[in-house]
Amino acid sequence: MRRLLIVGGVAAAALLGSCSTMSKDECLAGAWGEKGYADGAAGYPVTRLDDHAEACAKYQVAPNPAAYGSAREDGLRTYCTFQRGWIEGREGNTYYGVCRPDEEAEFLPAYHDGLRLHQVEAAVETAESALSSATARIDDREDKLDAKQRELRSDGLTDEERQRIRDRIDEVRGEIREARRNAREARDALDHAEWDRVRVRRELSGRYPV
Repeated sequence: MRRLLIVGGVAAAALLGSCSTMSKDECLAGAWGEKGYADGAAGYPVTRLDDHAEACAKYQVAPNPAAYGSAREDGLRTYCTFQRGWIEGREGNTYYGVCRPDEEAEFLPAYHDGLRLHQVEAAVETAESALSSATARIDDREDKLDAKQRELRSDGLTDEERQRIRDRIDEVRGEIREARRNAREARDALDHAEWDRVRVRRELSGRYPV
């Protein structure tokens, strides 16, 4: 599991590096100790310094690795804790494998538990969104069906026009059936997700503020 987390962290770090991590004022201020502590407290990998170096190079500013690294270690001590592991997992944040083995023994179990709860709650939200979309689609298509049926009753239509309207009515009825099927599936998924959430909350309630 740790391996997967670290691999994911490398990918996320690459994404982070694609944006400027420091402003011109921050680069010129040169507060590398403050930046190192903040990055450690946020659980960033050591490669974060490379991102800062790239951001500051355009202002002809180079980082101070010693000051940054020492302060980052101080920041990591506030990050690599049982309590912070729970918070990071609960928020669905990526763990970059930055904690020492003894610290990780405290951090990772809480992180995994928090991540479990985050995932089941995200599943509930996804199912709720899918059910809401399907319900809205049913309402929209039923309105369209009513409109087409009224149109079919209009006077002065040619046989070709009437057939075209009938064909569209058949299409809309098919869309309604599909939307109702999607709604049933979403309701089933929501029921399952809500059951999972209750189960995970019950399992974790004695150890964490769930």
